[in-house]
Amino acid sequence: MHVRARARDGVLGAAIIVPSAIGVLFIALSLAALLVHLSPRQLGAAFESPIVHQALGLSLRTSLASTLIIAVFGTPLAAVLATPFRGRGALETLVTLPVVLPPVVGGLALLLAFGRMGLLGKALSLVGISLPFTTAAVIMAQVFVSAPLYITVARSLFAHADRRLLEAAATLHASRTYTLWRVVLPPLVPALAGGLILAWARALGEFGATITFAGNLPGVTQTMPIAVYMAAQTDLGSAIAVAVALMILSYAALVAVRYVAGERARLV
Repeated sequence: MHVRARARDGVLGAAIIVPSAIGVLFIALSLAALLVHLSPRQLGAAFESPIVHQALGLSLRTSLASTLIIAVFGTPLAAVLATPFRGRGALETLVTLPVVLPPVVGGLALLLAFGRMGLLGKALSLVGISLPFTTAAVIMAQVFVSAPLYITVARSLFAHADRRLLEAAATLHASRTYTLWRVVLPPLVPALAGGLILAWARALGEFGATITFAGNLPGVTQTMPIAVYMAAQTDLGSAIAVAVALMILSYAALVAVRYVAGERARLV
């Protein structure tokens, strides 16, 4: 009986360990391939390319701007979605829809909404505002794609706020607005910061919606993912350099989530 139990446990253990090892190896091997194709000297030289500098600077500026916008508009929206009301499910589905949409579809939607002949683009053009193929279009594409990621995290945090704090605020006759901003929000700031870091990393890696709505103009709309795509066709060294930079920044973002946001953010 004991022999059968050990054999069974060995089979079950192998059924867990082997697929896990294969999955880790698949990811690690794919990422390691970025590092072995260029020597450190070649990689350093590739980073000196003007294309790399422009794409890196533009991506950092636009992703930080989009993250700030997401924080300002996404936090109140997440608090609203954490409050029960009729139609909340439909609103939440609408807000999170960009997560499952192909990014190029999101870019097309932005173009049809804010392009020169779009729903709002016609009115904007009358006052001399043209958004497509500008840096502002890059930020809009990043917000459209990455905001739902933060809102989903923040909504879950608000929904699981400490009920004892809410009850204490209610006992003191505090308004719901005051309770939200002065009682509920402060303890959640570290976890919300983790959600913002994830949204920033997603904005940094956005490609499909950006190239569809903002195009590919070096120094204006050519972000790091677009630079990788374009450079891979003519200059593999520059493409690898930008890809490695993206990988390092994304890895740093995930590490920051673990150590800045804390355990609660990781479990939400």
